[in-house]
Amino acid sequence: MSVVTGGSGMSNEAGLPVRLDLAQRVLAVARIAVGWIFLWAFLDKNFGLGNVTPSDQAWSLGTGPDPASAYLAAVDGPFAGLFNPMAGQAWATWLFMLGLLGIGVGLMTGLAFRFSAICGALLLALIYLSALPVVANPFVDDHIVYILLLLGLIPLRNGRVWGLGGWWDRVVGDRVPFLR
Repeated sequence: MSVVTGGSGMSNEAGLPVRLDLAQRVLAVARIAVGWIFLWAFLDKNFGLGNVTPSDQAWSLGTGPDPASAYLAAVDGPFAGLFNPMAGQAWATWLFMLGLLGIGVGLMTGLAFRFSAICGALLLALIYLSALPVVANPFVDDHIVYILLLLGLIPLRNGRVWGLGGWWDRVVGDRVPFLR
């Protein structure tokens, strides 16, 4: 593959233009930051770290409320009929919590990066649909921006930048392609 490097013609050891290499690194920081958003949500809900979830309401203690139930029951927008019946369903809570954990770890480490990014985009799309109508901006909110970022990182194979994506693809992804 030929890469146009612009005026200077300088490239790094991977053959990428220096500016593209820098852009990949900046995007890797964004990927890790979005991964931390997912992972922190899991940690706070599971262990009651006191940010949003008080310590006495930790999901892992079994003393707090179901982390998904109250939210799903309160959905009142155009998709309430889809989300309200999920409230109180154990499978929905477990899928949500494991999704937060898996997406967060996958994005931060680059493991199963493509799969993690797609799952993250799907979870964000569901949260966006459950929050409709959006109050602050009727067209674009932070969920849409995160979705676009995650989907944009996939063709760049950004899980290989400051991540274990290259190793994962060789060891697992070549055998089970949907887990790339």
